[in-house]
Amino acid sequence: MGVAERKGRDRAERERRITAAARLIAEGEGWNAVTIRRLAEKIEYSQPVLYSHFENRDAIVAAVAVEGFRELATVLQQAGRESTDRRNALENVAMAYLAFARRNPALYEAMFTLPTRLRFAEADTKSELKDGFAALAAVVAPSSADVDVATETFWAALHGLAVLEGSGRIRSSARSERVALIVQGLLGC
Repeated sequence: MGVAERKGRDRAERERRITAAARLIAEGEGWNAVTIRRLAEKIEYSQPVLYSHFENRDAIVAAVAVEGFRELATVLQQAGRESTDRRNALENVAMAYLAFARRNPALYEAMFTLPTRLRFAEADTKSELKDGFAALAAVVAPSSADVDVATETFWAALHGLAVLEGSGRIRSSARSERVALIVQGLLGC
């Protein structure tokens, strides 16, 4: 093992510790509690060390969001694989998406609400974001001629439900009925 390899692993481990600490603080106290100073104290490194890894707090939020997209893609891919037919695949993926948002409110906020420079449908879109979109598109694809538009609509509907449920604006007890309506719309029946 060379010195460069060890330094690379050390750097990656520090970045992992920074993002893990940010997630932990955000889940417990909200994103407003996540500051460079607080993170430095939590992981026992100086603030300049954190700045050597991330330009600012927004960059840390973006790194956490990328982790979230990786996790979400895995959850959605698994839900799709466990399905028996198209309707079941759409329902399973929708329910998995909503469960992910409910289980990880601060992570979901980093992924979809907080300002980041992460963009979809761009030439330089990160693979983790593309994988999440692809997991949605995989279950939408058989039911639509314009897969991207149908996938964006499916995603928008799920995001709306996740945000409205998470804020208590709609009853979570009607989740299955709402998902059934979305699936019905996508299948055209």
